[in-house]
Amino acid sequence: MANLSAGILLYRRPFPGTVEVLLVHPGGPLWLKKDAGAWSIPKGNLHPGEAEVDGARREFAEETGGVAAGRAVELGRFRQPSGKVVVAFAVEGDFDLQSFRSNTFEMEWPPRSRRMKAFPEADKAEWFSPEAAAEKLLSGQAPMIPALLKLLVG
Repeated sequence: MANLSAGILLYRRPFPGTVEVLLVHPGGPLWLKKDAGAWSIPKGNLHPGEAEVDGARREFAEETGGVAAGRAVELGRFRQPSGKVVVAFAVEGDFDLQSFRSNTFEMEWPPRSRRMKAFPEADKAEWFSPEAAAEKLLSGQAPMIPALLKLLVG
């Protein structure tokens, strides 16, 4: 399970013929000044015995403070450059960016300082067009956008 993550690609249709997807920017000092190729779907590791879709919904809530309550459709399994596999679920819904809040994690910062500091798992969330999202997403997650578009057309 350590090599499997699950996440939600939340999408909405704000106007006829348009689609937007919700992405999160990873928190912490290592990602602070990175933008293109740094964003992600809200995702994370599954708990032992947890159903993939349940883990994806839990991770969405932890990283955004929101609920992805709509019907979840599996988009596929996407191997990341690290070797980890992300199972992504598409969920149609909306999310108010003003309500964004994320869990935190701790890490030693600055390095070798022996001081632990808390950082948000995600430091911001934004809606993107599919074209913009393909540029913002981590390379291993970029194929999720064409998979979503194929699902919506078919």
